[in-house]
Formats: sequence, C-alpha cells, structure tokens
Amino acid sequence: MRILFLGDVVGRAGRELVEARLPKLRARLRIDLAIVNAENASHGFGLAPAMADSLFAAGTDVITLGNHAWDRKELIGHISQAPRIVRPINFPPGTPGAGSVMITLTDGRRAMVINAMGRLFMDALDDPFRAVAELLSRHRLGVTVGAIVVDFHAEATSEKMAFGHHFDGRVSLVVGTHTHTPTSDHRILAGGTAFQSDAGMCGDYDSVIGMAKEPAVARFVRKMPTERLGPAEGEATLCGLFVETDDRTGHATRVAPVRTGGRLSETWPDAA
Repeated sequence: MRILFLGDVVGRAGRELVEARLPKLRARLRIDLAIVNAENASHGFGLAPAMADSLFAAGTDVITLGNHAWDRKELIGHISQAPRIVRPINFPPGTPGAGSVMITLTDGRRAMVINAMGRLFMDALDDPFRAVAELLSRHRLGVTVGAIVVDFHAEATSEKMAFGHHFDGRVSLVVGTHTHTPTSDHRILAGGTAFQSDAGMCGDYDSVIGMAKEPAVARFVRKMPTERLGPAEGEATLCGLFVETDDRTGHATRVAPVRTGGRLSETWPDAA
C-alpha cells in the first residue's frame, strides 16, 4: 500500500496549496491512501466543516486533528456525522467523534488511521499508549487490516520516539505532528514500523511555525499580550511523508519525506 501523510495544514496558504497539489501528488506517487492533519486549517486554529469538505474533494481520504480540534465550535456538532475526520483517541469518554477510522480501498484492502495526542507539555488527557494499545488488541496488522497509520500529535520528540518504539511492528507508520517543523529522522524501525518525529506543516515557512512573524516575535520580546496571532499568507511549502508497505505483513518497506513549494528545499521519494 502506498500512503501519503501531509503535516499540519496552516491557514489559507496551506489549504490552497494542499487542494491544488494533492491530486497531482496522488497521481505522481500512485497513492492508495492520503491522510492530512488539518487542525490548524481555519485561520491557524481549528477546522471548519466546509474546509474539511474542500480537502476531501481534493483527494484527502482521512483528516486528523490535535489540540486545536475544538477551536471551531461548529465541528463539535459535525464530527459525529463525519467519520473520516478523526480526533485524538485519548480524549475522555463521551467526547464527540472517534479516534480512529477503518478505510476500505477500492480494491478491497483495508487501512486503519488512528489519531492520538501526547501528554508531555500538552493538555492533560488520558494515556495515549494505553488507548492505542487497547484498540490494537482488536486488530492484527497484516491479518485483519492491511496497514495502520498513527498520527501522534505531540510536543516532545522523546515522547514521540517512545511511542514509535512501543508500537514498532504493530503498526505501519507512526508519524508526529504539532511542532510544524519537519525532522530528518525518517526511518524504518527494527520491527518494521516507519517513523518520523514530525512531518512538518503545509504552510508559509516565512513565519513562526506558520503564524505571522511580527506579533509572534513581539510576544517573546515584550512578554506582553499582542494582537491575535494569525497565519502567514505567503507562499506555502507542502511537507509530508511517503510510505510504502508490504501487503502481506503491513510493515513498511520504504519511507521518504515529501517537500515542495515555498522556502524549504524540495525533496521527493526515489522513483519506483
């Protein structure tokens, strides 16, 4: 299975880039499953249902979220009717929506996408390790499901790495989101799980993690409230990760970063 994961979409610049490029990316990389983290798609904070519809229309199969999941209140009433939008699985019981979704491809293969959120330097939530382990106890990679992808939305690279090692061999991919900065540690772990600490963002990198520079810098320099932060609206870079899995085992056979547009160096998977 050929999987494309795109990091946090930030604001209009990020949305428009993903919507314009994703159909071509799917064709160029022969993608079976496209996953997009869109928790910052709406002016940098949250996701509006109409924006989710536009991302789906552009070729997104599953949208993942994170700590800004409920910043657009209209998503709270919408998410239960939108199973392809998944929020962190370790929100408390009774939270609207679901933390995972099973997708059946046109050829009958099945893939599961899970969203979880870290706890180190983040909001206090239930244990993500336990929540994901409980879900995986009901599914066997390569037997009941062809591929399993986990978007681990977390601040600390240590927690992300621990999470990857803990589930090595039980999922196809653990990819980090939230910091908006692509890391260069993409690799396949010993048990066959692809891993990257952070996929980066789809947004304007002439910014402070996607936000306009001046008010963001002023908050650090003056240590006083400033105008509300808003997303930078310059040329965006698309950042993500390409993974190919073995249909017999669900384990990763290839992993490579994808970056195009904007200010970061462009990189593509080797042709295959």
